[in-house]
Amino acid sequence: MALYSGMLALVFGDGTGGWYLRWVMLLEVLLAEDLFNVELYSENARIRNYLSHVETPAKIAAAQLRINEINELQKSPRQQIKKLEKQLHDPAVDRNEILAAIKEIRPTIDRLVQEQDANSALAHGIRQVLEYINYDPASPPSFDPGADHSKIGEALDLIEFAAAGQASGWGFYYLLNEGALLEQALVQYALAVARKRGWMMITPPSLVYSHMAESCGFQPRDQNDEQQIWQVAQPEKDAAKPKRSLAATAEIPLAGLYASKAIPEDELPIKVIGSSRCYRAEAGARGVDTKGLYRVHEFTKVEMFAWADGTEVAESGGHSASQADLLFLEMVEIQKEILSSLGLPFRILEMPASDLGASAFRKIDIEAVFPSRMSRDDGWGELTSVSMCTDYQSRRLDTRIFDRSGSRKRFAHTLNGTAMAVPRVLAAILEHGWRQEEKCVMIPQVLVPYMGGLDRITAQSKSKR
Repeated sequence: MALYSGMLALVFGDGTGGWYLRWVMLLEVLLAEDLFNVELYSENARIRNYLSHVETPAKIAAAQLRINEINELQKSPRQQIKKLEKQLHDPAVDRNEILAAIKEIRPTIDRLVQEQDANSALAHGIRQVLEYINYDPASPPSFDPGADHSKIGEALDLIEFAAAGQASGWGFYYLLNEGALLEQALVQYALAVARKRGWMMITPPSLVYSHMAESCGFQPRDQNDEQQIWQVAQPEKDAAKPKRSLAATAEIPLAGLYASKAIPEDELPIKVIGSSRCYRAEAGARGVDTKGLYRVHEFTKVEMFAWADGTEVAESGGHSASQADLLFLEMVEIQKEILSSLGLPFRILEMPASDLGASAFRKIDIEAVFPSRMSRDDGWGELTSVSMCTDYQSRRLDTRIFDRSGSRKRFAHTLNGTAMAVPRVLAAILEHGWRQEEKCVMIPQVLVPYMGGLDRITAQSKSKR
């Protein structure tokens, strides 16, 4: 009981600012560790006169139990789909029959995913909306029903899914003509925005030692035993050597840049940005996410990564902030500048503890509205995130600060953030830029110089294969 009382005092404090968010975050942690006492937290809310939240602990516990049940229920249909997808590579089987069988199973997964999302929204609390940009929640816009990037991309010969499926399997795609040009424009624009703020460009490797990925918080498999990272097969003569993996994000090789090194204090913060191909094994069968570019196995991403001092310094007004805190805010500002200038409607979210990866101490996501995803999450889908990892990665990678006194005891704090996840932003541009009557896509003005002066994509403007 003393342990619980101490936790409660830490969470509620004097009953001011942000207590509910901290409360929900603690409940999530206790649920995960099977330490959650519904009656205790309900009684504490009652004593403190937070009567509207007395039932919240019971609701969170029930929702979490249902989420666990749904995770189990999804395993069988997911495994069935995986087996069927493997059969697609067998020339002796009837592809149409296999595809029909997959199509028959998917509604079961869709239904479970929708229920899981609803329970997650309750159990994992409340993702605090910090700001809306280019969007008014009181008067949400209506969208063209034909604004689906996969259909637009195929109609304008910008994206090819079927041929990629034949060449590489589900979750891959070709970008064609102005689609390929738009990818390069997005990369160059994101790099330009970051460079003007002093970020140094780097081209990182895409193949990393598996232990480097694990040091950054990436595990080979998730909680549902779904493969997350692709490991590369090695010849027998190299069996004793460390295994290698395809990098799921440039965060991993960028973090390795200062592994086993001490950074002079005067050189901090160090801010780098790099474009790379990313490889995700867990794209998965997730209903509406399986269509188009939203969830794919391979894609181009521009990643920001930084090393900073985590020591807090007093500021005017009695507040204190560390170098890492200020850098975190700078990274969010870069994301806001990029996405707002592209004209996309989006919201900025402070994420609860349940949505943080192993390495993250704090995380902010930015989500845009996708007209093609209105059947799920009201169309909201993640575009970028920024994570503060404190010394999680630096301890495992032995990245220290060489301070002015000559000490190497302190570990640097690391931060990472997406400057541009190309497929999702490209998809959002196609959907929001689509003009049904003209059958064209309008290019955001800031990208026109990177598109060779092209301000719209039409059936007539595309190149011929």
